[in-house]
Amino acid sequence: MTAVPDRLVPPEGGFTADDLDRMPGLPPHTESIDGSLVLRSPQKYFRSPAVYLLDQGLRATAPPELRVLRGMSVVLGRRDRPEPDLSVVRADAVTEEAEETGFPASAVVLAVEVVSPDSVERDRDTKPRKHAQAGIPHFWRVEKAEGRRPVVYVYELDPATDTYAVNGIHHDRLKVGVPFPVDIDLTEIDRFSGSQGLPAGQMR
Repeated sequence: MTAVPDRLVPPEGGFTADDLDRMPGLPPHTESIDGSLVLRSPQKYFRSPAVYLLDQGLRATAPPELRVLRGMSVVLGRRDRPEPDLSVVRADAVTEEAEETGFPASAVVLAVEVVSPDSVERDRDTKPRKHAQAGIPHFWRVEKAEGRRPVVYVYELDPATDTYAVNGIHHDRLKVGVPFPVDIDLTEIDRFSGSQGLPAGQMR
């Protein structure tokens, strides 16, 4: 058995969202959920083309007052700082003066999570629940259907209960009007064959 490094053992009360910025040497994409560190395992191929497809679709129609981001964490609360695969934030939250490593929930209008085999429960239950409680108005959960095509579950916040309601389940085409008009042909993922289908630097 390999001992867990002391720096990865949660202190009394758990880690805080700010601790991620103060702990050198953490693996990329480390999250804090309920005060515990969550380390990302090696990912299946499906994640890369799915994230790329949605990223390009969102960027194509996002209005000037919003920004589409990859790999940026979101502070949901004192002990919760997940890293959605994609997030859409208010442009005024992206400042030139600060080197942001994450954004407050109040700046986020949409979070997108692609479900991984090692994070099914977190992606289907824990993260949507916490994003809703933090007041993020829109959340998309992306899962792999037959072959490598994505299914996108679209959720919208019910402010009366601080919970998400399903606003649609999209298979071949993702067409929604909120948080802004989006129309993505999900079957386009078929064009991605190995790394040739993605521009350099998009595989992760």
